[in-house]
Amino acid sequence: MCGNNMSVPLLADAVTVSGAERETAAVIFLHGLGDTGHSWADALSSIRLPYVKYICPHAPRIPVTLNMKMVMPSWFDLIGLSPDAPEDEAGIKKAAENIKAIIEHEMKNGIPPNRIILGGFSQGGALSLYTALTCQHQLAGIVALSCWLPLHKAFPQAANNGVNKDIAILQCHGEMDPMIPVRFGALTAEKLKSVVTPTKVQFKTYPGVMHSSCPQEMMAVKEFIEKLLPRI
Repeated sequence: MCGNNMSVPLLADAVTVSGAERETAAVIFLHGLGDTGHSWADALSSIRLPYVKYICPHAPRIPVTLNMKMVMPSWFDLIGLSPDAPEDEAGIKKAAENIKAIIEHEMKNGIPPNRIILGGFSQGGALSLYTALTCQHQLAGIVALSCWLPLHKAFPQAANNGVNKDIAILQCHGEMDPMIPVRFGALTAEKLKSVVTPTKVQFKTYPGVMHSSCPQEMMAVKEFIEKLLPRI
């Protein structure tokens, strides 16, 4: 690893799946509530491209209001999971800054932002949407699985002068999701179309899938990454 990871707290112990050849692109993927980067590093390894570096950081452990203040890995506090639930605005913004620090670290190591995809599942997908849309660097795309757009009422104004107005977004959702209903995913997709070029938003749903991923979804993710991060 070149560069000093210690200046980027989340990178110090992040799970990194290195490329088998010269790395010319990166995927930063954020796990869901209570999880770690390991599970998604494994999932992404199964669809990896040899010139792409996959970075799966671990969320800090904090008390989560939604789970009776139990301490668990969480990118920010969650108070509720409905579109009108109160949100941890300060925590979301601080988490987004920490993810932007990873993006800037990769840029310093020679990967341009237009060769970086930010993605995540559930709470991690929510953070990836918020971070990418408020980022001052033009990124390649966003993979948003089983999630929502945090602080949605702040958009489109919060989208930093529209630097990522043309960003490609792949949003996927299980139709039987009991945690974050697919209707919330559909509302999110509609909201995203008011923030970025509407034709750039793909919303795919998967029958019978609950709050998880599935092989068809992972293939869609692989195709999306291959299309946006071709070999150079």
